[in-house]
Amino acid sequence: MSIDLDNLELFVRSAALGAIGRAGEALGYSATNASQRIQKLETQLGVTLFHRTTRSITLTPDGEVLLSYATQILQNVEDARTALADADELNGKLRVTTSATLAQTHIIPFVPEFLAQYPGLELELHFSDGVVDIVEQGYDLAIRVGNLAASSLLAKRISDNPIRLVASPQYIDKHGEPQTAQELASHPCLQVGRKRSLKLVGPDGQVHTINPPSPVTVNLGEAIAQWVKAGVAIAPASLWHAGPDIRAGDLCLVMPEYRLLDEPKIWSVRPPGGVMPPRVRVFLDYVDKRINELNLERYGDLL
Repeated sequence: MSIDLDNLELFVRSAALGAIGRAGEALGYSATNASQRIQKLETQLGVTLFHRTTRSITLTPDGEVLLSYATQILQNVEDARTALADADELNGKLRVTTSATLAQTHIIPFVPEFLAQYPGLELELHFSDGVVDIVEQGYDLAIRVGNLAASSLLAKRISDNPIRLVASPQYIDKHGEPQTAQELASHPCLQVGRKRSLKLVGPDGQVHTINPPSPVTVNLGEAIAQWVKAGVAIAPASLWHAGPDIRAGDLCLVMPEYRLLDEPKIWSVRPPGGVMPPRVRVFLDYVDKRINELNLERYGDLL
């Protein structure tokens, strides 16, 4: 019995998305063809893989058994392809979306070196500090900074993301430096998006929730960084971004004994189901290494 690996991948993707049609669309199949492929797989194995209703599918016990094996089989195949492929044999388009602020220091500078190492690959990069639906928009990979919501996406932590409160020396000279969470609540604070509340852990371990005023709302971290340096407000800042300015004296640490509750991380996120294609794996491995090296350089001595 010979099982089509494409049908196995469709099965894994269907299980992750809870819909055969959506999984088929993501892999380039019509809804009818996708359903036929799953039926063929079931016939070959002699089992029913999904409980089907008009609105959704769920795995049967046999389907759950196959899922663990199928995922490993597909990953082993891709691992073998990656190991056997020369750098100049990797080809095709790689679509990646990433935080615009992170990209300026951690992605953009390394693109020329990556393309020189993998000349057959074509990168399509999308920069945004907002959250992009990578399944609906067809991205192979996302690099995100933040706390991830529960989803069927495949996430892997790339790096920690220590956050500290910062302000410019001009701001401190003019408005004074808050010493407690209660004092901070009266100072203007900038955050990405429409967030207003801040949850801080004090030196005694107590959690403080405050709602400081914000003079401006924006969805780009780099804009906040420039405004904080100009003395507009205080802001929580990632040390990978603020570290060099802190060292240079352009920014001051504010209430350094306080920490943000549930500090976000830097993540890679992939579509559900299936396996990691070699072109995605080499880019992710490359970016993972560069991000961690650069983070150590930018803030390692500030922790």
